[in-house]
Amino acid sequence: MPFHRAIPDNKQPAKPSGGLSAYVEAEKLMQIAFVLPSAVVVGWAAGAGADYLFHTKWIVVAGICLGCISGLYYVIQSAYAAEKASTPGSKTRNGTGKGSTGNPS
Repeated sequence: MPFHRAIPDNKQPAKPSGGLSAYVEAEKLMQIAFVLPSAVVVGWAAGAGADYLFHTKWIVVAGICLGCISGLYYVIQSAYAAEKASTPGSKTRNGTGKGSTGNPS
C-alpha cells in the first residue's frame, strides 16, 4: 500500500497591518517613481563627462539611452516584485496544485 503524504497547508500567516508597514510599502512604490529620472540623469552626466574627456558629441546620447534602459529595467523589476508580493499565496505555488514540498513525486 503506497504512502500518501498530507497536502501541505498553503495558508500563510497574516501580516500585521500596522501603520509602519504601510509607510514601508509606500516608500517602495515611491522609489519606483524616482529611479527612472535619476538613472537618466546619471546616464546623461556620465555621457557628458565622456564627451568632454574624449572631445566627441555622441556619447551623451548613448549615456542617456543607457540610463533609460537601466532605469526601465529596474522599474519593471521592482513593479513585478511589488505585484508578486501583494498577491496572496504566491510563494508556495509550483504549478502542480500541491504547493512546494521539495520532492518531485
